[in-house]
Amino acid sequence: RPHRLRGVYGKVRKGSKLMKNTIIAMMRETAATFDLDLVAPLQDDTPLLECGLDSRSCAVIVTRLDEELGYDPFVLMDEPFYPRTLGDFVSIYEKYNPNK
Repeated sequence: RPHRLRGVYGKVRKGSKLMKNTIIAMMRETAATFDLDLVAPLQDDTPLLECGLDSRSCAVIVTRLDEELGYDPFVLMDEPFYPRTLGDFVSIYEKYNPNK
């Protein structure tokens, strides 16, 4: 099924607020799909393990972001890094964005 947010993702640039908004929108969409409650507000220092998502929904978010953005930063990085906060997660997507 097409995602409601299709069309926005290809325009995301490094350092833009759009990247963060895109990721948060995907988190909200996925949480709704799995009937999960996200903490509010989601901020840069929000721990990913405490944001209300489970491991399955996190995997879905990374897969959907890969489909929409056209890249998976976790595949592109030389050394694995697990983001602890929402800010870390957004920074990884910004750093490895091939559209920057």
